[in-house]
Amino acid sequence: MATQERPIGFWLKLVDQLVDEQFGASFEEHGVTRLQWQMMNVLTSGPVTEKELADQLRPFFPPVETGTSAELIEELADSGWVEVNDGTYALTDLGTRSLENLRGAVERIREQLTSEVSEEEYAALVTVLQRMASNLGWEDRPDTQDTPGL
Repeated sequence: MATQERPIGFWLKLVDQLVDEQFGASFEEHGVTRLQWQMMNVLTSGPVTEKELADQLRPFFPPVETGTSAELIEELADSGWVEVNDGTYALTDLGTRSLENLRGAVERIREQLTSEVSEEEYAALVTVLQRMASNLGWEDRPDTQDTPGL
């Protein structure tokens, strides 16, 4: 099948898979999962409870993800990146520095992903995808917030 003849579902799934692979490999090099990176981004706004953290990450927590958010946070605490105090989670200074390093890796992947794509093309693509999602029943609600840090 010629490239132009492949349906949008093919391209969406392929790009999603390639993005996941790139982020997964980069985060693995830093000793975290993508979800842990998202957790750390949530914590940049200040300490949060387990429930607040879970509420903010619910749209992005895969139903088949192994481990609970508490287990994943505990791994970050064991690494010295997150402090657990009186039922709240907060980034440590080491966690803040580590997150900055991760953001550099994320930025490199974003640059690779959008190489040879103009700002106008990118904006048009996002607009069209949002419209398609709306056409299929998606509604922009507070519980469908953007992925932290992406």
